Amino acid sequence: MDFYPDRVIFEQDALEYPLGKYLWESFKRADIEVIVTRSHNRITGIPGKNPQEAYREAKRTLVFGVRRTLAFQTCKPSAHYQLPLTTSCPGKCEYCYLLGSLPSKPYIRAYVNIEEILEKARDYIVKRQPEVTIFEGSATSDPVPVEKYTGALAKTILFFAIQNFGRFRFATKFTEIDSLLILKHNGNTTVRFSVNTTRIIKSFEHGTPKLEQRLKAARKAIEAGYPTGFIIAPIIAYPGWETDYIDLLKAIRDSLPESQVLSFEFITHRFTVRAKNRIKTLFPNTVLPMNEENRKFKFGQFGYGKYVYAPQLMHRLKETIVSKTEELFPGAKIDYFV
Repeated sequence: MDFYPDRVIFEQDALEYPLGKYLWESFKRADIEVIVTRSHNRITGIPGKNPQEAYREAKRTLVFGVRRTLAFQTCKPSAHYQLPLTTSCPGKCEYCYLLGSLPSKPYIRAYVNIEEILEKARDYIVKRQPEVTIFEGSATSDPVPVEKYTGALAKTILFFAIQNFGRFRFATKFTEIDSLLILKHNGNTTVRFSVNTTRIIKSFEHGTPKLEQRLKAARKAIEAGYPTGFIIAPIIAYPGWETDYIDLLKAIRDSLPESQVLSFEFITHRFTVRAKNRIKTLFPNTVLPMNEENRKFKFGQFGYGKYVYAPQLMHRLKETIVSKTEELFPGAKIDYFV
């Protein structure tokens, strides 16, 4: 599952940073198309004769830019703030909530001014002392696939390792975490693995590792001393969901060391009208259940409306999955169920 882009685009100003210069020289030596652009926000030249082709090509395009907006967005319920290290990812999950907000060509973007981003995080930490401030590194991306190029996660983990009042957490579906296992993290970074039933992974999570591979990576993180958790999302109420999600929880339990205290986050499937239209364009044969008549309309934290499960079904989902989690993982921390 290693990510190797077909083309790499550099924002002109990114070449003024040491990481940008290093990456420029590295990719110029490789057999990869390398392009310079004026702004990482306005990328042109990604091929594609139709939306489906353009989407696939964008997922093979890596852009390096300078993050100029250093006012971090809030990130409820997982953290206080987003920590913007990357945007988008090589995975092609049909249900991805970012399909409603990313460009029509959702290229993968990474930032070369990591030190400036972390200095801004320090400002937020200082302002909220003596309260602990938590930062989420996966709000708009999966940062693991590009880590071998940027080293952003490693720098961030080492930064937070010496913060008394700052904590970092990131989530991933990918498994290339070996470079992070040797870091002195001091328990200040939580690694979470996004998992789902085998049926959901096969049907909707294209270009991502199998469940068994993710669980092996989770075991590595635990053995390296990282606080570790799981995001089960999106929870989809398809026929047979009860058995499949209970089997998923059992698979997690059976694959990990005993007496390990884990955290869990549960997110039920929801969609916006904009995302639904985008999904149907990119995946014309999708069987993702998106019938508004079976849903409840609700406004989200950023002001847009989304369709969620009706209260009765939501209660049943929560009662089934949370109770089984508590049974299989005594002492586990359930962060939220939404």
